[in-house]
Parts: sequence; C-alpha cells; structure tokens
Amino acid sequence: MFWALLLLLAWSVAGAACTRLCLAAVRAAAVQEQADEDAAAARRHDLTLYEAAFLSGGPGRVADLTMVSMARQRRLLLARTGWATVVDPRGRDEMERSVIGAIGPEGQSRIAPVRAAASAADAVRGLADRLVSAGLAVPDGARTTVAAGVRQVRVAAVVVLALGATALLVPATPDMPRDLVALWFALPLALTLSCLAVARVEVHPYARWASPAGQRLLGALARRTGGTGALGDDRTFLTSVAVRGIRAVGEPDLRAAFAHREPYGRD
Repeated sequence: MFWALLLLLAWSVAGAACTRLCLAAVRAAAVQEQADEDAAAARRHDLTLYEAAFLSGGPGRVADLTMVSMARQRRLLLARTGWATVVDPRGRDEMERSVIGAIGPEGQSRIAPVRAAASAADAVRGLADRLVSAGLAVPDGARTTVAAGVRQVRVAAVVVLALGATALLVPATPDMPRDLVALWFALPLALTLSCLAVARVEVHPYARWASPAGQRLLGALARRTGGTGALGDDRTFLTSVAVRGIRAVGEPDLRAAFAHREPYGRD
C-alpha cells in the first residue's frame, strides 16, 4: 500500500495548490470588479504622459519616459555609451527630481542603475496608487498573488509526476496493476493541468499593468497618436514613447543609449 500513501500525498499537494490559485483568482476578480466600478467615473479621464507610461509598461516605462523627455529638452545628456549626465539640475516635477536624485551629486551615472532607482521612487509609487484608486491600474497584490498561485500549481504538477513515477517503481501486485496505479495518479495530475489551462485563459489579464478601463483609455490614446515615434512634435513623440516604449524612438543615438539599460520586470 506504499503507492496509496504516495497518492494521498499527491492529492494533498495538488489540492492545496489549486485551492490557493482559485482563492487568489476570486479575490483578484473581486478587486477588479470594484476597480471597474470606480473607473466608471474616470471614463473621460485624460491620461497624462506619466500615467500612460505606467499603464503601458509599469515603473520602468515611467523612468524611461522621464529621461527621454529631459533629453529632448537638452536638460539631460544620454550618451550612446549608456551614461546619463545632468545638464539642468532643477527638476520640473517629482519624476524628474527622482531621476536627478538617482543620478547622484556627481551629476553622472550609468542609465541602468538610474532607471532602477527612479522606478522604485516614491513619485512612481504615488502614481501607481492614484491609478489603482481610479480603477485604471491593476493592484499589485492581484498580480503577485495570482502569479504565485500559478507557480505553485506548476510545482504541484511536477511533484505529482514525480510521486507517480515513484509509485510505478514499486513492484506491482495482482490486485493493483501498474496501469491502474498510473490511472489513479493521472487524476491529481489532470486537476493541476486543468487549473493551469483555466488560469492561462482567465487569469492572464491580471498580469498587466492596466485594468480593462485603463486599457481602453490607452487604446484611445494610441489611436489619437497614430503610432508615430519619429521626429514629430514633442507631445506626439513622448506619447508614442509612453505607449510603445523605447522602441518608438527613431533617433539612433538615443536608442543606443538605452540599449545598455537593464530590464525592469517584464515591461
């Protein structure tokens, strides 16, 4: 009956992981439903460039946009070698002051650490909180909790497979052939795989920065911008950078400068 103990363990692991994922998805859905209600009053909200950057690519995108904006105004020099040099030390808003503070008193630093520090600054966290309160951004807890649940279910699937393989190594008995043992272990494995399949379809939106309401505003902004990121007027250019990221930059030197940056999360 050694295989039965392994089967019980497999069911325990699979059941606990799938239950955690389901509860996390339910809580995230409740949070999102409340956010959608709050967003009803924000349907006519005009996104600022920083808001659009956060909803499109998260904190890292906000830092990129801030540095590009300052570089366009000749208040920050971004060298193609990946270094940032302060030209005007007076920041015009909290985001710019965060970037200048991240560069440090020497006035020069590599872009990668500046981006990382500016992404974690209080100004960006405050922006995120305001967007979440307005129902335009997905709460961080909804993303991280569900993502952790998905990871646990994946681990559970591997554990069930390992336990099943171990059970099959035990010599078969006349009353319990190997085929039947494999069938019993296929049940908790099917549970974990089905949970992952449902999560892939239903839970995926929670991994995005923007809520459905925020995505609608971003879509409207992108249509107005027309997807141009070349040398047009500054507002159109920066809007394109906010929505599409550094890939919208058409200037070779500026693109080369950001080629040295380190990624922030998945943005």
